[in-house]
Amino acid sequence: MSYRRGVPGVLRGATGLIWLGLAILPGQFLLPTIARAQEPAAVQETQPDSTATQQPTPTPTAGQSAAPPPQQPAPQGPGSISGTVVDGTGALAVGAKVQLTRDDKTPAQEVVSGDNGDYAFSGVPSGPFHITVTASGFTTGNFSGQLNPGQVVVVPKITISLANAVTVVKVGGDSEEVAEEEIHEALQQRVFGFIPNFYVSYIPDAAPLHAKQKFYLAWRSNIDPITIVGAGFLAGLEQASDDFPGYGQGAQGYAKRFGASYADVFIGTFMDSAVLTTLFKQDPRYFYQGTGTTKSRLWHAISNAVICKGDNKQTQVNYSAIVGAFATGGISYLYYPASDRGIGLLMQNAAVRIGLGSVAGIFQEFVLQRYTSRARQRDPSQAQNP
Repeated sequence: MSYRRGVPGVLRGATGLIWLGLAILPGQFLLPTIARAQEPAAVQETQPDSTATQQPTPTPTAGQSAAPPPQQPAPQGPGSISGTVVDGTGALAVGAKVQLTRDDKTPAQEVVSGDNGDYAFSGVPSGPFHITVTASGFTTGNFSGQLNPGQVVVVPKITISLANAVTVVKVGGDSEEVAEEEIHEALQQRVFGFIPNFYVSYIPDAAPLHAKQKFYLAWRSNIDPITIVGAGFLAGLEQASDDFPGYGQGAQGYAKRFGASYADVFIGTFMDSAVLTTLFKQDPRYFYQGTGTTKSRLWHAISNAVICKGDNKQTQVNYSAIVGAFATGGISYLYYPASDRGIGLLMQNAAVRIGLGSVAGIFQEFVLQRYTSRARQRDPSQAQNP
């Protein structure tokens, strides 16, 4: 018998669990290698040949001054400037505007920080320079320095923090409109730039989602190409290990396993994150804490499986996840082989599904936030109604 049915719902949205499962399958979570900027090679001075014939140094005569020693040529040509932008939590800031200005009044240069929060300017003339980093809803970051001819300057990390007035956004607009904007931003959140991470909010006081918004978010999560690819990959693993032998082998066996895997994801996401959250008036998202002691953050992450935030913004028992674990398992008996059914297996799979919710919370709190690209907060001045 297999317990794979409990896996797909772990990150409370179709895809998160599948890729979390793939990540921890070999026993470790894979992190991207952080490339270090290469340091410029040191300039080696040419030593004189000791075997060469030495020319006598002429002795200055009276009234003549000694000739000055020969000067080494100074480095010539433009240099380059590069660096990284992070936010107040230390996460890489993607999409921030980085502007380079110089004291000689030459036109300013602008770039946007990349997926790793990095930026670079090449062909920069020597002289004093100033770096200014801006992002909507964040404070401005600044750095000033001196660039010598031909020098490669790596600027220390520039930190931009959330503006103090971010909470004004909630006061100035309609709750449903604010939630709609938050969903739009959530749909930009992807781990390593391609794995959907829609069901986490980095806004502590986010507006509650309305029923139609919960169903829309579940739908977008289910039809994401990575969700479908993940279900196919999981079906391939089940085929290779001959899980659910009642499905058989060959193309027909794989098709049945793929259909069952995707059905688990599809039904689980809608049941946990749309149907039951609407019925119990609960928020399906994980709310990233990011501050406080490690112990408090760990408790917040682990308890996510059984404790959630209601639509009234009050903490309550996570009935949606608990009931959903049993409901999803029960529905799956409609399409799983008879040999993989039974009340005992249903209880075990539901317990595993709930437990994996805690594992997902730990990854969200301590790992995935650093590698999730996300839309920046809106400018509070733009959210005010006239």
